Amino acid sequence: MIFPVDLGELSVLYAVIALILLVTSELLSPYHHRINLLVSRKRLRVVAIVFSVLFIVTVSLRIFNMIDL
Repeated sequence: MIFPVDLGELSVLYAVIALILLVTSELLSPYHHRINLLVSRKRLRVVAIVFSVLFIVTVSLRIFNMIDL
């Protein structure tokens, strides 16, 4: 079964992923010793910024498509 995904759904997906990653990168404390995660906060934040940029690009594409009508 194929699910068609349009630009609006992609932008919402990118926004949710970016928000989750940014919140996770802020909540991971390097001083909390009980958490044994091997996740780099810097790398997680870079990935979140990439998804934020993807969200901004998809929203701007939708705006340009609405203007070109």
